[in-house]
Amino acid sequence: MPNVNEYAPGTPCWFELGTTDQTAAKEFYGKLFGWTVNDMPAGTDGVYTIFQLNGRDTGAVYTLPQRLLDRGVPPRWGVYFAVPDVDAAAARVTELGGTLLQPPFDVMDQGRMVNCEDPGGAGFSLWQAKRHFGAGVLNEDGAVCWSELATWDTAQAREFYSRLLGWEIKSSANMATYIEFSTGGQERGGLLPMHAEWKGAPSRWSIYIHVPDCDAAVAKVKELGGTLCVGPFSAPGVGRIAILADPQGAAFSVIKLEARS
Repeated sequence: MPNVNEYAPGTPCWFELGTTDQTAAKEFYGKLFGWTVNDMPAGTDGVYTIFQLNGRDTGAVYTLPQRLLDRGVPPRWGVYFAVPDVDAAAARVTELGGTLLQPPFDVMDQGRMVNCEDPGGAGFSLWQAKRHFGAGVLNEDGAVCWSELATWDTAQAREFYSRLLGWEIKSSANMATYIEFSTGGQERGGLLPMHAEWKGAPSRWSIYIHVPDCDAAVAKVKELGGTLCVGPFSAPGVGRIAILADPQGAAFSVIKLEARS
């Protein structure tokens, strides 16, 4: 389903990069994935840039404000989840042990949102669509195809998100400790257990972008000044994967999925 016009509740629906160099990020991702940009005035906060693939919104980038930099927030990709009532969902976040970073607020006539942290400290956002429903393209080359939470406590995360967002949960057939979640009968992402090799890194959400050739994408990232963090490696039954970082340090993954019979 490459083109999307609506999202089932609980589904990852928008993908947003906060960075220290918005201009450089636009150039990097444009050359890497063929994304074009649509710059939108954002008042005193500067410019909010929509990434597009073949004329369809695929995500966005903005410059991290000083107040977040002062808190030590690094460049990172964030994930928004669709909800029918953001105020009710925000109340549920706190009931379940999460944290609201501010009260819900309107984004002009586009939607209503709130930024949160789960009980493990991973940031995420909730989105109640009005005029803007989210990304208009998924699961094709150059578009997001998977959202993943790396967490130190998969049991806690599983309980929190399934109760908050109504996920259908199952263990992966290819990796027993990996948890996959579905909404609307479709697989949307997973929960990855962190281990000692992560050396105390915080829990975090990240995205996978589908590519026609994983190794070629890795070579292009290096050429553009990005960093290879892990891989490339082949995950049996899944595909070929690499974990990368853009020149400002924001992590993301690319994947060439195996053909399914």
